Amino acid sequence: MIEWYKKVVFENYANFEGRARRKEYWMFFLANFIISIVLGFVLGLISPTLGLAANVYSFAVLVPSIAVGVRRMHDVGKSGWFLLIPIYNLILACTEGDKGANEYGPDPKNGFNEINEIGKVDL
Repeated sequence: MIEWYKKVVFENYANFEGRARRKEYWMFFLANFIISIVLGFVLGLISPTLGLAANVYSFAVLVPSIAVGVRRMHDVGKSGWFLLIPIYNLILACTEGDKGANEYGPDPKNGFNEINEIGKVDL
């Protein structure tokens, strides 16, 4: 879980291009949720001023959260703007991504995309 979190936050901080698997999206979501709860609740119990660290953390991961959501929408073949549609974006986040390459990039689940693309002509 931590590896997926680090991949989103450190390697793809503001990367809105490409695709993100369901596993990448939901592992980041789970890790982010746990960290937010711990920071907000535990530090808030210790001192209200330390509880502000949760707000700083939330602000720091705002861009990667949006970026991984956009890449998740790309994986199902939709524009990143679909994140703005409340229930439909949750349905799309739970839907399996497109098999093979789509207009947003190669399939992140399939490591052998080059083999599948042999003989195809791009117009």
